[in-house]
Amino acid sequence: MASPPRAPVLALKDVRLADGAKPLFDGVDLALEPRVRACLVGRNGAGKSTLLKILAAQGAEPDSGERSVQPGARIIFVSQEPEITGETLLDYCTAGGAQDYEAQATLADFGLDPEKGTQGLSGGERRRAALARAFAEQPDVLLLDEPTNHLDIFAIQTLEEELAASKCAALIVSHDRAFLNRVTQRTFWLEHRKVRRLDKGFAEFELWSEQVLAAEADEERRLNKQLEKENAWLARGVQGRRARNEGRRRALMDLRSQKKDLQGDKRGAIYMAVETAAISGKKVVEAKGVTKRFGDRVIIEDFSTRILRGDRVALVGPNGAGKTTLVRMLLGEIPIDAGTVTLGTNLEISYVDQNRMALSEKMTLWDFLTPGGGDSILVRGQPKHVAAYAKDFLFTEAQLRQPVTSLSGGERNRLLLARALASPTNLMVLDEPTNDLDMDTLDLLEELLADFEGTLILVSHDRDFIDRLATSTIAMNGHGAVLETPGGWTDLIDQSPDFFKGARGAAGDFATGTGSHKAVVAAPPPPRKSGKLSYKDQRRFEECEALIAASPKIIADLEKKLEDPNFYARDPVGFDKVMKAIDKARADLATAEEDWLALEEKRETMAG
Repeated sequence: MASPPRAPVLALKDVRLADGAKPLFDGVDLALEPRVRACLVGRNGAGKSTLLKILAAQGAEPDSGERSVQPGARIIFVSQEPEITGETLLDYCTAGGAQDYEAQATLADFGLDPEKGTQGLSGGERRRAALARAFAEQPDVLLLDEPTNHLDIFAIQTLEEELAASKCAALIVSHDRAFLNRVTQRTFWLEHRKVRRLDKGFAEFELWSEQVLAAEADEERRLNKQLEKENAWLARGVQGRRARNEGRRRALMDLRSQKKDLQGDKRGAIYMAVETAAISGKKVVEAKGVTKRFGDRVIIEDFSTRILRGDRVALVGPNGAGKTTLVRMLLGEIPIDAGTVTLGTNLEISYVDQNRMALSEKMTLWDFLTPGGGDSILVRGQPKHVAAYAKDFLFTEAQLRQPVTSLSGGERNRLLLARALASPTNLMVLDEPTNDLDMDTLDLLEELLADFEGTLILVSHDRDFIDRLATSTIAMNGHGAVLETPGGWTDLIDQSPDFFKGARGAAGDFATGTGSHKAVVAAPPPPRKSGKLSYKDQRRFEECEALIAASPKIIADLEKKLEDPNFYARDPVGFDKVMKAIDKARADLATAEEDWLALEEKRETMAG
């Protein structure tokens, strides 16, 4: 005898919400039973984040409908941009009521020091801290909005393990297919202002959604034929508008309304294209015996590779392992300590940076797309009005005069891609291109890159994206070891399952999937003993602290110079110098933070 259905711990019934005149939700029903792990998918702008906020009762109220919660249920919402407060990460993680030892355990699981301060955290550290706090509070329902953004593959694996071990129900919004395939048992699809439900995990979503869309296309064709027939009847005239014909006329008006709704719900189509520049030489990059250190820390030791025209090379490894540093060395942008790097001929390089450094916060979208001024942009050699080009990437004309700070993470990523794809290129370098992109845009980007005739260097933590594109994968473990294998992420792990054991920043043995520390962390650790660094290390430690303190003002002062919209037109050389100075200041800050962390770890080790 089948067990009776469980009562939902959190549910919405017939929820409706309008964004101004535009209806966002039109009778949404959604329910989560205890321990069910579900995903919520839908295109950008469909309202996924808003729906999570309604479920969490945080800053969004429906116009009508019901939200029900089991009495005493604890609901935790981790937003896309978590705010980390308090003196230390331990203070932050216990501020919501979590036990001290639980907070320390989850912070350790995510590779974070409980005593680390909350200021100056990277995007990945903020995300890991927010997730650690959420699990430490032992929620009944966990709502996660793009939880894998800015996480490396190993932190994503930790998140997968934490979800598997937790007793909570979970609803997840994410673009990471591999992650959703591994953790979900149910799929909610937000489409046409309603939520459809599939009682299977995300792995079954693609086939199911295709079947649903095919059925809708058949219905639309039937509706179109009926409309043609009824419009022909109306065109002949309804003599005297007889009562017996009024019903048919009203039915026609209803058909037209249905047609309007169907057309209004059709998603905006993003248009991406890339023009390959003149063919580069067959050899694009050749590196021999490359070594790089920052102080005593080895980033790369005696690494050699050859990248040929048409290769698609992925770089993977923990955050802080030096992937971006290796890319910049291969491009000749930063010096190496030993070895040689030779670039090929006729290279036209396009670079999309994961930190979005090219986006000055005071710039408008118009300024960014037209750095030389004017109202046109050269798109693959042909002038195109900036508004028309922006529309290809789903930006409205009204947005063009807004600062980039008004954009979401996904919109900022699309803006960077828009400028990068405007110019012909034969070597495309993409550093974390999948962050914040919805799945439709991700699919289109993947198709574009698969058809790209040039060479691709890809830094990514998206395992599915890497598997679909990479011809070879370069792995870095954070201790100087670098390994290159043919194929994508899955091929790398199959061929070298032990490569990442003890990887820098890893909270456990990720190669075998045993990342949890909860079995051994039962109480706060004893006070640390003091340890001494060498004179040279102590001096570098102090230099890093000073640079970390001073850099934000230096960067802010440089960015202020870019606020002048006429700066580039008046002084293009000066504009270029300021942009390069900002890039250098940010790179120096990143290096100082890495060195400081390495020296702090060294001091802790010496203290025993």
